[in-house]
Amino acid sequence: MKNFWMAAAISLVCCSSLAAAAAEPNDPNYPKDPNVLLRRKYEAVIAVLRDEKIDDKEKGKRISKLVRPVFDFDLMAKLSLGRKHWPKLTARQRRRFTTLFRDLLETSYLNKVKAFRGQQASFKPAVRKGKTIQIPMELPSERENEKVHVLYKLCKRHGRWRIYDVEIQGVSILLSYRAQFDDILRNGTVEDLLARLEKTPDD
Repeated sequence: MKNFWMAAAISLVCCSSLAAAAAEPNDPNYPKDPNVLLRRKYEAVIAVLRDEKIDDKEKGKRISKLVRPVFDFDLMAKLSLGRKHWPKLTARQRRRFTTLFRDLLETSYLNKVKAFRGQQASFKPAVRKGKTIQIPMELPSERENEKVHVLYKLCKRHGRWRIYDVEIQGVSILLSYRAQFDDILRNGTVEDLLARLEKTPDD
């Protein structure tokens, strides 16, 4: 699981948004082409991560602040619980869960961002899957002559492409969390799940 989250950390950071180089969704300059969107985000973040004048803490703050518009955290939270559990939550619980789940995802990759040193990524053409888009990407692996395969899944929201899931080596981040949450809810309540998320360690 540790290696999985290291790759996930890298992939999520690669898609974050920084400054004018990567406009936010409500900006008219926000890329309409999902391929262009991911490439611009990657290039922008690489430049920041290589900037020796910025310490890891400051990099984390910038990424955390600017990554949120690129991901559809509301949809991700809903999908992580699925049809089985999401309807059971009250409006208040849904808001709380969405916030905690977003914080969990951010913490998971921000704690690993210092391990990323700007590996060269190889993007593949986007593939349409119904109303969604999937974009494959490859990153060099720690093992010689091997690649880490990443698959971004995007959907349109308010006319803008947003990431709603990331697969690392064929394993979905959302499905991984869904299995964990399902296990908690099978033996406990929604409040138990929220309490567990609130106590999630930073690393």
